[in-house]
Amino acid sequence: MAEHTETPSSARGAVPRPSAGTRRRGSALEDALLDAAWDELQEVGYARLTMEGVAQRAGTSRPVLARRWPTRPQLVFAALRRHRPMLSGELPDTGSLRGDVLDALRRISARLAELGPETFYGMAGDYFADPALVPDWQAQALQTGKEVMAAILKRAVERGEARDDVPPRVATVPIDLLRHELLLSSGDEHAITEIVDQVFLPLVLVLPPAEHEG
Repeated sequence: MAEHTETPSSARGAVPRPSAGTRRRGSALEDALLDAAWDELQEVGYARLTMEGVAQRAGTSRPVLARRWPTRPQLVFAALRRHRPMLSGELPDTGSLRGDVLDALRRISARLAELGPETFYGMAGDYFADPALVPDWQAQALQTGKEVMAAILKRAVERGEARDDVPPRVATVPIDLLRHELLLSSGDEHAITEIVDQVFLPLVLVLPPAEHEG
């Protein structure tokens, strides 16, 4: 198969390489690299994105890029967290545990739909093709779910809706199951509602007092 030839990034509107007097460092350099990765992803897609193309667009070199993100999926994951986090803005606060979890899952599903299956499956394939990257994928992909569900459950406990002893593995069940659905299908509204109503809520809601027989 012939190797894909990248269109020069200068032809795609990349900023010129900065002069030595305006060399970027630290957070300024990192922001520029992530912005370049995001722009490249939007323009050429995940499958055609290369480290060289991103470096050229950012006006730097591949080694500079690779020192921060050694591989393509790690770089793109970082760019997505900067530009399209799975849950940006305030956490959902609908007044009920059910409403909060439904809102969170809908927002995650919508965000992944915006990214498109090519990016989602491409990143997952790259991560799992290299066993050394799997722990990084797990840390990156699972951290948001843990933090979001912990905050949602904390509010539900304060409202008296949820048990205060929900194990972390149970707390992340909705997002774990949604991730599974998105890998296999579309993660539509029916699937989201079923995950919340038939799987998650029965595990965490405070049960009403049992009625004693006379």
